[in-house]
Amino acid sequence: MNAVGIDVSENKSTVTILRPFGEIVAKSSNVNHTSSDITHLINQLKSLNGDTRIVMEHTGRYYEPMAQWLTDAGLFVSTVNPKLIKDFGNNSLRKVKTDKADAVKIARYTLDNWCDLKPYSSMDELRRQLKNMNRQFDFYMKQKTAMKNNLIALLDETFPGINTFFDSPAKTDDS
Repeated sequence: MNAVGIDVSENKSTVTILRPFGEIVAKSSNVNHTSSDITHLINQLKSLNGDTRIVMEHTGRYYEPMAQWLTDAGLFVSTVNPKLIKDFGNNSLRKVKTDKADAVKIARYTLDNWCDLKPYSSMDELRRQLKNMNRQFDFYMKQKTAMKNNLIALLDETFPGINTFFDSPAKTDDS
């Protein structure tokens, strides 16, 4: 069993590989989001003996390219809610918050939840695209409403009382 914890940032990821009982296969190291570094990481992960599972938090959008590259390479990737990682293993009084510490914590989470990990799928990509389209639609509708309200205010300011000449269709509540 090889548990890979990846703490993803904007331009780089911090990767740690652990085995059961705290055996460190690879200390925390940074992987830049370049094709050569990602290819090197994929080759390193494929060369490991035993089953390998990769876990990363799905925060923002930075994790998406990394998850897709690793999945396309045929590796098991799971993306989890950051709240699950944050609440995992809080049995220390010290608060260590670094990328390396986060990658180790994610790898430990991977080992403890090995059987419950759900694979990242292209359906997640479709869901992401739908969410983006919905956000854009909401933004457009808010802009449209703001522009209408602005036009009404400008007309009323320029020609006081002009809005009484325009009929609006009656609503179901007769307003």
